[in-house]
Amino acid sequence: MDSLTRTRQRQKLMVELLERKIRLRAQQLYDERGQGEGLELEDWVQAESEVLQSSILAPLWNRRQENAPAQGPELVEI
Repeated sequence: MDSLTRTRQRQKLMVELLERKIRLRAQQLYDERGQGEGLELEDWVQAESEVLQSSILAPLWNRRQENAPAQGPELVEI
């Protein structure tokens, strides 16, 4: 395996870890609101902001978002 492939795999893992943290925080926000429906996007945006604010991986996440198709977060059960 060449170094470029290893770097891409590491970056993919880091992005997946960030996404997991964001999902967990969004779930916490949802639970704190009493699990009311209709504010999933707001929970996601707030969670994303909180997690990325303290992460050195924010530029990697932002680059991924810029290259992704325009859509909201994929909502899955945790």
